[in-house]
Amino acid sequence: MINLETLQKVCLVFTIIGAIIWGLIGLFDFNLITYIFGDGNMLARIIYSIVGISGLINIGILFYHFEK
Repeated sequence: MINLETLQKVCLVFTIIGAIIWGLIGLFDFNLITYIFGDGNMLARIIYSIVGISGLINIGILFYHFEK
C-alpha cells in the first residue's frame, strides 16, 4: 500500500514537470506536450489533469511543516 509521503513525492515530481512545461511556454512560447502528443489529444488532456491534481495534492505539503 502506498503511504501519504510517497504519494506526495510522486505528485511533487509531476508538479515539477508541470512547472518546467509552463516555463517553456512562458519563456519560449513552446508547448512540449502539444509538440509530443498533438493539439487536443486525449493523452495530452490526461497529462494536464495529472499535473493539476498533483498540484492540488501538494497543497498538503504547505500545511505539513506548520504542524511540527
